[in-house]
Amino acid sequence: MTVPESTYRVQLRPEFPFGDAAGIAGYLRDLGIGALYASPVLDAAPGSTHGYDVVDPTRARPELGGEAARQELGALLKELGLGLVVDIVPNHMSVEVPKLNRWWWDVLEHGRDSEYASFFDIDWERGPLLLPVLGDDDAVAELSVEDGELAYYDHRFPIAPGTEAGTPQEVHERQHYRLIGWRRGNAELGYRRFFDITNLAAVRVEDPKVFAETHGEVLRWVADGDVTGLRVDHPDGLADPGGYFRRLRENAPNAWIVAEKILHPGEPLPQSWPVDGTTGYDALREIAGVFVDPAGEPGFTELATELGVKTGYHRVEAEARRLVTDRILVAEVRRIAALLRGLDQDAARAAVAETMIAFPVYRSYLPEGAAHWAAAIAGARQARPDLGAALDALDAQVRAEPDGELATRLQQTSGMVVAKGTEDTTFYRYTRFAALNEVGGNPDRFGLDVEEFHRLAAEREAGYPAAMTTLTTHDTKRSEDTRARMAVLAELPGEFADAVRRWTVRRGIAEPALNLLAWQTLVSTWPIEPDRLRGYLDKAAKEAKLRTSWTDHDETFEADVAAWPADVMGDAELAADIEAFVARIERPGYANSLGQKLVQLTAPGVPDVYQGTELWDFSLVDPDNRRPVDYAVRREILARVADGEQPEIDASGAAKLLVVHKALRLRREHPALFRGYRPLRAEGAAAKHVLAFTRSADLAVAVTRLPVGLEAGGGWGDTVLPLPDGVWTDVLTGRDATPDVATLFDRYPVALLVRGDA
Repeated sequence: MTVPESTYRVQLRPEFPFGDAAGIAGYLRDLGIGALYASPVLDAAPGSTHGYDVVDPTRARPELGGEAARQELGALLKELGLGLVVDIVPNHMSVEVPKLNRWWWDVLEHGRDSEYASFFDIDWERGPLLLPVLGDDDAVAELSVEDGELAYYDHRFPIAPGTEAGTPQEVHERQHYRLIGWRRGNAELGYRRFFDITNLAAVRVEDPKVFAETHGEVLRWVADGDVTGLRVDHPDGLADPGGYFRRLRENAPNAWIVAEKILHPGEPLPQSWPVDGTTGYDALREIAGVFVDPAGEPGFTELATELGVKTGYHRVEAEARRLVTDRILVAEVRRIAALLRGLDQDAARAAVAETMIAFPVYRSYLPEGAAHWAAAIAGARQARPDLGAALDALDAQVRAEPDGELATRLQQTSGMVVAKGTEDTTFYRYTRFAALNEVGGNPDRFGLDVEEFHRLAAEREAGYPAAMTTLTTHDTKRSEDTRARMAVLAELPGEFADAVRRWTVRRGIAEPALNLLAWQTLVSTWPIEPDRLRGYLDKAAKEAKLRTSWTDHDETFEADVAAWPADVMGDAELAADIEAFVARIERPGYANSLGQKLVQLTAPGVPDVYQGTELWDFSLVDPDNRRPVDYAVRREILARVADGEQPEIDASGAAKLLVVHKALRLRREHPALFRGYRPLRAEGAAAKHVLAFTRSADLAVAVTRLPVGLEAGGGWGDTVLPLPDGVWTDVLTGRDATPDVATLFDRYPVALLVRGDA
């Protein structure tokens, strides 16, 4: 099996194609990376900046340079000794421009007689396919017939063979599809989609023929040795994730395979999946959490309550999930409820919705994970005692037929309810302390203690030592450095609360949850450009769905939010106050950043570096985190570091690149050092401010945590870190290490230690 020592995630797009990825391959090798990890590379919707909207899985994306450029990149990576990990999307395809997806086009043209009718998850019993593309249903009058196709503005749709001429409306009524107003999509759609995105139609990869057609090209690259690893997007949307991974493993026996599976704390990865682990959100939660001070929780709860932000997490979450079942995924709930036998549809729909709302995890994998299913049923009973009989019927049918269509569809959809309700809604409503509001995170759990971190790291080493670990991805709500600086606030709850009170009086946002989120975001990304902050707050306001949303706009409120960044930064007195506060948290934030990065790079698992984050990166949610990366600056700093420079910890971020480079090079050149896991425990007055562990007998890692409290307590004092016998050298500074922590950390707040000549 080809397990990389580390990966570097690159967001390919028309402005950064295969050729540009090849242009940084030498830099990645010099940095110490083991494999380039690319976003989806199959043909996608025109201009796509992410590639998850595949239109043709049988060819490399022409906008990235096509097959020739892909082969050139692969050959170069092999020459440099680097692997290539590719992101694949088995759950869905883009149908936004029907003609670009030849399978979808054929289905629209021939209906259920199409040879591709079984490729998509379509409910043919509902009649013609409903395509919610019109501004409203009256727009049907604007249809025309052009070049033998039904046209609506710049979108074209096929006309079924044999259709007689007539008016556009008459032709429309004789097709295998109906164009309808976009607002009807959530309630009436007859095909499964990716979450609530109607132009991403679900694909039935559980069918061996569909699997072969959608995976053949990528698997050819794997067989040729051009691709050494696969990252599988959103497996929870599949009918049978376990079966899918078994088929994938059979066809790619030597590939490194990681699944984008979001695990709840304490939830294990299904044992039957033949994968190397997750894509690392569980590791992110643990690593970031150990740098958050639990003592800050009461102060943040008090501030949120005072400002009018709801602080009952599970109630907020239930409300948000119910919004999803009742207004966003209505068609999906109805389709599932129709499979429930012996109940009227109102009771069936209520039972299905309430069960998905109550899921403690993203989904169950019956018969595995039966306890999660039982917990969902129990939670639904508690929330709706009046649904007892309906829930009994649902529970009985699902347990009796765990492979049946009802159980399958309900499990597929529960993950959509959780993701849309929790990640995309609750995380923008429950803004008490936003550093915890991360994919795979639990905002109601304020931090992680050191002993729990050690236990979880040891479990990863024992169970999934080749799982990916991460701190930043294309899907994270904020980048690792933004989160690290925000974590400092947990050590200063009183000071931050006082600041927010006076700032809110001066320039507050009218909606409380967004107001609190905005101030946390501003200080953790300062100095952020007003346009970037404006875009983020607009997305946050619409995702929260409190005062405005993507579909129902409050134009006045949106205008106020759009004006907020410039108003705040243009208020000289307020801006000076904010800048002074940021100066208070900036250096502790750097310490947190270096600490969590060194832990991620050296702890069990395969560490991923998201593009550009080898320097400070204070990004927010997409699309902000897809901005171009300045590799010229990074090459120049790497050259200095490679020549022996030990940079200061300053705004340049060079100190972070030093840590990244030294850890990655050591990992790639001496992989045997990174085996095993044992806690190291400091002793003395400031012992709680040290997180340390050994991997092999000859590698030790030590980092500083809770730096504000450390300084307030008078520094390290007599604190020592007892090291195993021998002479230890800090790879970051080249100096001999000492057990005296004050001396060990006098240059950097982190240390990477090797013993003897290891």
